Amino acid sequence: MNLPERPITILIAALGGEGGGVMADWLMEAATSSDLPAQATSIPGVAQRTGATTYYLEIYPAQRTELGGREPVMSLTPSPGNVDVMVASELIEAGRAMTNGYVSPERTTLIASTHRIYATVEKMQMADGRFESDKVLEAGKQLAKRAFLFDMRQLAQESGTVINAVLFGAMAGSGALPLRREACEAAIRKSGRGAEASLRGFTAGYEIALGQRQPPGAAAKPKRATELAEIIRLAEERLRDYQGEPYVALYRKRLAPFRGADANVAATVARHLATWMTYEDIIRVADLKTRRSRFARVRKEVGAKPDEPVVVIDFLKPGVEEFASVMPHFLGRRLVSWAERRGKMDAYNVGMHIKTSGIFGYLLVRSLAWLRPLRPMSYRYVEEQALIERWLAMVAEAAKRDAGLAYEVAECARLIKGYGETHRRGRGNFDAIADALIENPATSDAREQASAIRKARDAALADPEGKALGTTLGKPVVWMKPVKSA
Repeated sequence: MNLPERPITILIAALGGEGGGVMADWLMEAATSSDLPAQATSIPGVAQRTGATTYYLEIYPAQRTELGGREPVMSLTPSPGNVDVMVASELIEAGRAMTNGYVSPERTTLIASTHRIYATVEKMQMADGRFESDKVLEAGKQLAKRAFLFDMRQLAQESGTVINAVLFGAMAGSGALPLRREACEAAIRKSGRGAEASLRGFTAGYEIALGQRQPPGAAAKPKRATELAEIIRLAEERLRDYQGEPYVALYRKRLAPFRGADANVAATVARHLATWMTYEDIIRVADLKTRRSRFARVRKEVGAKPDEPVVVIDFLKPGVEEFASVMPHFLGRRLVSWAERRGKMDAYNVGMHIKTSGIFGYLLVRSLAWLRPLRPMSYRYVEEQALIERWLAMVAEAAKRDAGLAYEVAECARLIKGYGETHRRGRGNFDAIADALIENPATSDAREQASAIRKARDAALADPEGKALGTTLGKPVVWMKPVKSA
């Protein structure tokens, strides 16, 4: 009889905690129980969402009884253009696979979840660094022979399981595997733990791939609030959680002069003001890390049973600026000035591994969160509020002249973000643009001034090192005071 010329090749890209290894085991078990030769290898990924752990499998679609004692030769690694089934547990991982040439219109069935877990490189950008989901979705439909793209994480949550079960079901339902549904389900049952929930997720993915069930909605680019009332509602919830009702009242007072202004300017000020007023300091970080909801989320993500302990270790590296930020203003200012004069702003960062799931570690971190009532007296708070007031005054002054100019000034709040060196650079870029283009413009024409501000802001956001902004302004950007000799 004529035997298949080659094995079915499967490449899986899964993030940590999503059960990629378990899914590979299911595939191997299903193939082995079906008497099909199979082989699997894996390449560990990198931490902090810089990549995924990849699993490569080959399944020869003929039973061993038909081979007459012969064994097919299989590869240990995938090669571009030679992947039959590409599986990605997150949308940008599907995009990464397409970029690397693992998805081809002649051969590849692409199975990917459309939800997003933002990569480190997306979070590092000074502005909105998110990759455009729509482009990846469109590329998947064009580059793959067949594409099964839907929100599998939502299905997994509804089924009370991990996303690997839904992915496995979609693979089986796509018809791209030489495996019967019964063999796949038996492999899940054999794994034991959480089998029933995994089978529910498997069934959901299987039925959607077969067209017997509608997916939970097409993936779309996250929508931003555009209505002023909705922005304010969300902002007040955030501010209330951050510093209480008096802080909400301060937000309303600051926003009041812009409520009757141009709608675009008002919405922009409302959004950026809320974000800026809820800046992240060690008090906020400590609060978020020790909330009950956080530990519940971690337990859910790792699939822990009620009687199973989960150990959570947080890795922190506070330095001079972090400690100064929560000191009384006069002490924090003196400490920062001392560190800047001697070039010591990044010299004393202390690496800490704190077991926040333990009593001592939890109380240690929670004690920082208890400093919340004292935040208004802290160095960072006083500095941020002064900068916010300066920004609001500049926007209000620009609004008297031109709405377009006011919008560009308001958008300069995007420059301020993060902490440590990132915050210092953003602050330096903000001050440089404010000094040169907003408070001391080279032109009296509002449109020309707005164009210059937009160009400088875009340069600052595109180049964190400040070289592009320095070229735009015609002078170097200085982020901190000159270092004096001791």
